[in-house]
Amino acid sequence: MVLIGPLWQQGEGQDLTFGFLAEEKHLNRRGVVHGGMLMAFADQALGLTAREITGGLPQATIQLDTHFIAPAVVGEFISLKAEVIRRTRSILFMRGTLEVGERAVASSQGIWKVLSKD
Repeated sequence: MVLIGPLWQQGEGQDLTFGFLAEEKHLNRRGVVHGGMLMAFADQALGLTAREITGGLPQATIQLDTHFIAPAVVGEFISLKAEVIRRTRSILFMRGTLEVGERAVASSQGIWKVLSKD
């Protein structure tokens, strides 16, 4: 996974952007990027965002919902801009759209629990 800019924006609309280049190893039997790969990427990107905005505190995914919109193929760069919808002291609600350029390929939203350092 590659971090792409903008790396961090403070204040309202805090977000991080992540991306990866689809390779042969990411494909399913139909020759498109596997849905499991897209879900794992979304979980990682949103989870890293949760860790970043909580100052490095560990966290765990409570729920992750993903909707597949269009296929992605080898050679396409898939990005996700993580958006924090709501934040409490111990819970983060986030979402992101996985895109190839301007084309949406999936959308994910989920809930993360902030854990103590212990």
